[in-house]
Amino acid sequence: MSFDLETLRRQLRGRKTSLKQRGSGSHDVGRRAAVAAVLRPVQGDTEVLLIRRADRPGDPWSGHMALPGGHHEPDDADLRHTAIRETLEEVGLDLREYDYLGQLDELAATARGKLVGMTITPHVFALGTELPVLQPNHEVAELVWGSLGRMFRGEVDAIKELSYGGELRRLPAFDVQGHLVWGMTHSMLRSLFALLREREERVSG
Repeated sequence: MSFDLETLRRQLRGRKTSLKQRGSGSHDVGRRAAVAAVLRPVQGDTEVLLIRRADRPGDPWSGHMALPGGHHEPDDADLRHTAIRETLEEVGLDLREYDYLGQLDELAATARGKLVGMTITPHVFALGTELPVLQPNHEVAELVWGSLGRMFRGEVDAIKELSYGGELRRLPAFDVQGHLVWGMTHSMLRSLFALLREREERVSG
């Protein structure tokens, strides 16, 4: 079982999206944000660009592994533009120069298991084989390219342990070069894998 970029491209083309909700409480679309799943082919695999967010007081996702992205601004034409603008600001990569594959399901944002009144829309882009120079800004502590093939095959499955209100929770995660990818970013990557499995099931059925 492998992560196939061309199959993903076909699966994303023209698909209808929906809202996925995690965490407790009722969800209002509220504020909008977008992130970019930036993929690149490399030696029989596909990698995704992950950022480690800088440690910042008041940021509920401080220090977390994430996809580049951020809040929708009034001047943004749409949420795809939000993902492009934020990626350029955070890592110095202009996604307008690369292939746009499509949009994943929207996700109701959570922090420590609680809904925060924000909806995040992931957009998927594909780079070529030549890696562009990346220039992270002050919001990004580290850049990491993670193997989607290894995640897809379950080779880097891990557990993130957190304490919410005195209760210990064990959450699914990926161990990417020593960094735990969990929570919303984990859910977004799993949605990529679900598209490929849908295709495999149709072919095998």
